[in-house]
Amino acid sequence: MRIVTWNLWWRFGPWAERQKAILAVLRELRPDVAGLQEVWAADGENLAGWLAGELGMHWAWTPSPASERWQRRIEEPGVQVGNAVLSRWPVVESEVLRLPAPRELDDGRLALYTRLAAPAHPVPFFTVHLTSQLHLSAVRVEQVTALAEFVAAHRAGTGFPPVVTGDLNAWPDSDEVRRFAGVRTAPVVPGQVFLDAWEYADPAAPSATWDNTNPYVHPGLGPSVRVDYIHVGAPAGPGGIGTVLTARRAGAGPVDGVWPSDHAAVVADLSDGGPAGSPSGG
Repeated sequence: MRIVTWNLWWRFGPWAERQKAILAVLRELRPDVAGLQEVWAADGENLAGWLAGELGMHWAWTPSPASERWQRRIEEPGVQVGNAVLSRWPVVESEVLRLPAPRELDDGRLALYTRLAAPAHPVPFFTVHLTSQLHLSAVRVEQVTALAEFVAAHRAGTGFPPVVTGDLNAWPDSDEVRRFAGVRTAPVVPGQVFLDAWEYADPAAPSATWDNTNPYVHPGLGPSVRVDYIHVGAPAGPGGIGTVLTARRAGAGPVDGVWPSDHAAVVADLSDGGPAGSPSGG
């Protein structure tokens, strides 16, 4: 099963050209499931819906309840921003969690839960976008605490471990990432831990998803770093389902001269428990 997480940079920059580049990358990757952040909707159009139609996938999308705070940054009032899931299999259940934040900082960050009707076991799949300001680690710790509890409330009823994707806006060794994973510190929910899929990547491979070689990235916001994650619940399910096999970046360069986003995507292949523990999709 191929999983992708990707922040699509809303309607910033040359968004119409970037839209085509995003599609090209996803078409080449052929994900079974993608968790997407900063997905726009405007004038009856929805980027997630368009991508799903072009790729022949099912989709779910939820808008930020505070999109107006984002709209101040562009000259397009009325454009919504939100999280989305694209899935090879039908979405049979969904729910949204508004993440906690102080009122003056609350721009409607969300976690989106979907349950996907994969053939062998339903997949509890989540995508999330945490607060971005560098100095707000304490807020992100509160957000991942709420997220872990949200996952715990929706993970039952299947042998497939929960898959949590998203832009956490945090370094891999940060308090918030360690707190959520519950491996290098105590977990939020007793007994609930997650493995970072990147631990299975080639150690020599470039890892930064916020990369200063990308012209959309402002170098003054810090060094190149990995802030986008695929976390998979541990242990794996029956027959090893959900075991991470590989991980890598994608979308980390221009497509026909256009960079798709200010973030690179993360791609992970998970075992479906079949022969040789091979992934189920392309």
